[in-house]
Amino acid sequence: MEVVMLDRIRAEIVAHESNAWARDLGYQPVYAAAPGARIALIGQAPGRKAQESGVPWNDVSGVKLRGWLGVTDEQFYDPGLFAILPMDFYYPGKGKSGDLPPRKDFAGRWHERILAELGDLRLTILVGSYAQKYYLGDRIKPSLTETVRAYAEYLPSVIPLVHPSPLNFRWHTRNPWFEAEVVPVLRATVAKVQDGP
Repeated sequence: MEVVMLDRIRAEIVAHESNAWARDLGYQPVYAAAPGARIALIGQAPGRKAQESGVPWNDVSGVKLRGWLGVTDEQFYDPGLFAILPMDFYYPGKGKSGDLPPRKDFAGRWHERILAELGDLRLTILVGSYAQKYYLGDRIKPSLTETVRAYAEYLPSVIPLVHPSPLNFRWHTRNPWFEAEVVPVLRATVAKVQDGP
């Protein structure tokens, strides 16, 4: 029944009037969700390359993210393990300094319905400030850095991450604790969820 409902929701997303511009461009929604998924990965919005290929995180940021997670491409793209739900399922276009942000009303319209069909979720990974603000609400810290540094407060069911974009190299230079402290915990948590009953 969950598969039927997920297929129905996908069809509704494609047909919705707010996504008519995407249909006109030939875009399909870029996300992945299957009933048995154990990990929900909530990011920003697909980039141009991901939109064109139809494969989420199909870029250098995705390679970096999979390294942090300690998973192979096959594991990452296994819908029985990862549900990949960006805050907008369509490439929002280019802005003055990078891609435009995800539409503010998109996640509120679709995420809850999709997540309700994923009964085996054990872990939610929040990549970047848009996902963290939406899902953590008043539990969020004053900055992304502080939220990520406080990752232990959100365990065992949630882990906040910085975006793995190469453009964030200065952030990583200033915050070496991320690779030293957060990434090992992230890998161990993902492995436990993946291998658990």
